[in-house]
Amino acid sequence: MTDAAAVRPPERVAAVEAYGLRRSFVQGGESVEVLDIAALCIPSGAIYGLAGPSGCGKTTLLHLCAGLLPPSAGELRVLGTELPLLPQHARDRFRARHVGYVFQRFNLIPAVSAIENVLLPMGFANVLPVAQRRERAETLLRRVGLGHRLHHRPAALSHGEQQRVGIARALANRPALLLADEPTASLEAGRSDAVLELLIEVASEAGAALLIASHDARVLGRLEHVLQMPVFNGVAPAPS
Repeated sequence: MTDAAAVRPPERVAAVEAYGLRRSFVQGGESVEVLDIAALCIPSGAIYGLAGPSGCGKTTLLHLCAGLLPPSAGELRVLGTELPLLPQHARDRFRARHVGYVFQRFNLIPAVSAIENVLLPMGFANVLPVAQRRERAETLLRRVGLGHRLHHRPAALSHGEQQRVGIARALANRPALLLADEPTASLEAGRSDAVLELLIEVASEAGAALLIASHDARVLGRLEHVLQMPVFNGVAPAPS
């Protein structure tokens, strides 16, 4: 099996391709299906929203695309790589190098500062030269309005500030695919607009695909493409 450390996304491949993708969980001794997608193609560099009520599978789809969950059935290629076929350690390495994830519940490490939370994935992925990492971490935190909070731990930050640290962390390794789960849910309106602009701007600068799951009609209204969940046939135009 090829280690993900050696995997590089080929040029012009789709960011996400899925066929017959399903995911179910066992609940109360019974299998409960939470995701069933006939076909889905998100082109490289595209910006998409995922809309739908709670429980419709938005977060599950993001987790599958990040390699955090395996599918129960079907095919899934992320940046040209059949992610479910990789062993766990290789999926972790692939995600660190190529996928940025903005978690709805932040998932920051409480024992370290904001800047250390951004620096840690850089060390694991080992994509950027060591000499450039701190400067990039500081730049990203300033871009999300936290230049004055670099050395504060998560407990000393508001929910909105923690979310912004999570966004900076997701951007740290210049991912080719950026996944965001309700990235503005903990932010006030003015900051929400700024963060959405930042996500779109940084993704566009890097040519990265951006997939945002959101309940917010204002967020979804800013996006050119929106997939309504559940997606039974979400085929987007294939990359030319």
